[in-house]
Amino acid sequence: MSSAVQGGSAVQNDSAVQNDSAVQDGSAVRGPRVAQEYSVAPLVTMADDDNLANVVFRKAAADPSAVVFSRKTVEGWLDVDYDEFARLVLGLAKGLLANEISVGDRVLILGGTSFEWSAADFAVLSVGAVAVPVYPTSSAEQIQHIVADAGPSACFVETAEQCDLIGAAAGEDLRGRAWLLGSSSPALIEQGEAIADAEATERRLAVRADDVATIVYTSGTTGVPKGCLLTHRNIYSAAANVVELLDTVFRRTPADPASTLLFLPLAHVYGRVVQFGCVLAGVRTGLVATPAQLPAELPIFRPTFLIGVPYVLEKIRKAARQALGRDRYDAAETAAIALGHARRRGQQPPASAVIDGEIGEQWRGMLGGRLEHMVAGGASLEPSTADFFTGIGVEIIGAYGLTEASSTVSMSAPHANRAGAVGRPVPGTTVAIADDGEILVRGPQVFPGYWPDGGHAAENWLATGDLGRLDEDGFLFITGRAKEIIVTSGGKNVAPAPLEDRVRLHALVSNCMLVGEGRPYVTALITVDPVVLARWAAQRGVDVSTGVPTEDARLLAEISAGVEAANRLVSRAESIRRFAVLAEDFSMEKGHLTASLRLRRAAIEADFGPVIATLYPD
Repeated sequence: MSSAVQGGSAVQNDSAVQNDSAVQDGSAVRGPRVAQEYSVAPLVTMADDDNLANVVFRKAAADPSAVVFSRKTVEGWLDVDYDEFARLVLGLAKGLLANEISVGDRVLILGGTSFEWSAADFAVLSVGAVAVPVYPTSSAEQIQHIVADAGPSACFVETAEQCDLIGAAAGEDLRGRAWLLGSSSPALIEQGEAIADAEATERRLAVRADDVATIVYTSGTTGVPKGCLLTHRNIYSAAANVVELLDTVFRRTPADPASTLLFLPLAHVYGRVVQFGCVLAGVRTGLVATPAQLPAELPIFRPTFLIGVPYVLEKIRKAARQALGRDRYDAAETAAIALGHARRRGQQPPASAVIDGEIGEQWRGMLGGRLEHMVAGGASLEPSTADFFTGIGVEIIGAYGLTEASSTVSMSAPHANRAGAVGRPVPGTTVAIADDGEILVRGPQVFPGYWPDGGHAAENWLATGDLGRLDEDGFLFITGRAKEIIVTSGGKNVAPAPLEDRVRLHALVSNCMLVGEGRPYVTALITVDPVVLARWAAQRGVDVSTGVPTEDARLLAEISAGVEAANRLVSRAESIRRFAVLAEDFSMEKGHLTASLRLRRAAIEADFGPVIATLYPD
């Protein structure tokens, strides 16, 4: 007999079904044997005759002067209201119609996160076309693959070089319909002046909830990217239900409105869903091209919440460390972690958990002074980092999702936040745990299938490839990733993420990947932060003019302390026995990282095979 939980109350389920087919990462599974199940009713649903673009025009009609975006200019941040944004989207949509973009045509959008990207996205959706986002860091080969697979009729890009690259891959299919984001907008809008507003409105109103809105190519940790089909209903269901769940985060008072800096790539579904949620909720949203720009903008923009990935939180924490001398920082960090640890668990903090007032104000000032919530999804979050931010007054809201579920499966909330969990299922979602521990998902945000054929039946479970458990209250805990569990030659199962997360906390470390599959023990490949390395080397007279001194005994001793700290989390059989410092960092450009900064383990192992061989001399 398997136990199931529905809407917060436990029930018994005697009808566990025998598994009929193999569980595959991101695939539909018909009838796995379910050990646990938890369902939450939807708070918001989308009407069959509605679509994502309608949201902009409804908001413009209801509250035209309300701020929706903020653009970074040479003079600072410039607010954009719904009326202005709706007029821009309409003008671009008319330009697309003038260029004979038809319903269902694919339109590539290649560029970093920007106001112009968002405007192009809504314009494409409003004419019933399908937006195909492409990461600006994509290689020529990746772009050519997407162009060949999607068959676009038009594209928006950032540079002329990108235009030429896509044009060469697409051939006559583009027929001159390639525009530069922002700079081509006036010309495209002028072309659309021959189209009546009513014609563009009629086209928009004809778009339906179950029409495909976008094809998102999953960067994945292995294999060739696949085009994931997502409908207007999929994205709306994810975004709107999260907004309702986090109502106090997305909607504040008129005197103190919500604001955020969106630095996630809009080419990733996580960033797109956040964008739609902010437009729906009326959040003043500043768009930042890369996470590297975030620290400089936080004190200026002063957001009330952020949504990102744990890697960025770790970077912010390291920046806080570098802003103080080590002696002052260590004591303050210890106090912050102790205070946050107690708060996250509803415990009384120890008397020693007191942060120096000056240091606390300095840290909060680095975050803008108004930041109250951080939503962290996309990967595991090292527990002490969550404790640190909680200790300085920023609540961490755990989240979990994947592209095939519109990035949204489960989420914590200010009124329902449990330490170590990634929340309960988002409203409208059912999460189950299969007998083998794999997380399964159903809900209106789950994709219809992969381009071009679709084929994911609504009654099937989406198998995530991740391992987890549900507690008695429906909170989901991620315990590992099925394809990332390391099994040593001695048969020991090792979950690499907790160790990697802890090693990355060392100031000198930029990234870390464990190795050990089929080998006698676990080792690690470690990369260093060049900025911190330069400062560290200058203080010790270490020469870094020719690159990272990978064999320097002093550097190895420093990083060894971080490895030892990680090893205290696990048994000796699971511990890191050896490590190598690499001369270069992992990067998306070289295929080592996905766009959400997950490690592409197979690619890293292939590229650094000779280094790995030195870690196993016997």
